[in-house]
Amino acid sequence: MTAGAALRFAGAAVRYSGSDQPAIEDVSFEVAPGELIVLLGPSGCGKSTLLRTVNRLVALTSGSIEVDGRDIATMDPVDLRRGIGYAIQAVGLFTHMSVAQNIAVVPSLLGWSRERIEQRVDELLALVHLDPQRYRDRRPRQLSGGEAQRVGVARAIAARPRVLLMDEPFGAVDALVRASLQRELARIVTELGTTTLFVTHDFDEALRLADRIVVMRSGRVEQAATPDELLEAPATPYVRELVHAGDAVYRTYYAHVRAQLRGSP
Repeated sequence: MTAGAALRFAGAAVRYSGSDQPAIEDVSFEVAPGELIVLLGPSGCGKSTLLRTVNRLVALTSGSIEVDGRDIATMDPVDLRRGIGYAIQAVGLFTHMSVAQNIAVVPSLLGWSRERIEQRVDELLALVHLDPQRYRDRRPRQLSGGEAQRVGVARAIAARPRVLLMDEPFGAVDALVRASLQRELARIVTELGTTTLFVTHDFDEALRLADRIVVMRSGRVEQAATPDELLEAPATPYVRELVHAGDAVYRTYYAHVRAQLRGSP
């Protein structure tokens, strides 16, 4: 099992050159090893910017982010990124490579042996419910949207990262495929113990997946809490409206989908 890393955001802020308003401002919260945290909010609220500060694709203007107590600003960015899985909505598979070659990118950069890589590719394809014999030699153009997303997840976790970043990875697929991918992600993250940050604007998706939800608005954190806590005690009127707090029918629906995702009767 992969042991997830602990994360700590302390006063994290990003202000882009020429902008009057910060993209994120004074963001502080901690993530326990193995937690699945959903960053939730509307487009432009800063959730994707915050996600990309973790692998230093976006630089902090002030504040800090720590991985297991180590400030990421002191780490070599290439080494940092090789230890962090990253999956995005556009998938970003290399079109000139086979499925197996795509999954093998980071392990190859880390110097894994050919035998170890081949074993890992087959293991991961099976993990995301794609038959290795059928899929390892296919090209991205030969995959459906859902299949491509599964390969994207497999590639993101190929080198057993302790942190997994996911930026609306299932936003481009239909509802049925999306529900299936959500179930697979919940299973995989639980099995591997990987600390995961998952960006979405969809509260239904958030409540299906999250151990805790960080609600963002205008670059700031409105509330960080479990789904139950958000429904029972929203911290602000914005959070109350976003999570349908006080709606008994929605609470029943919420309990049902959480149970379905986790295989409960």
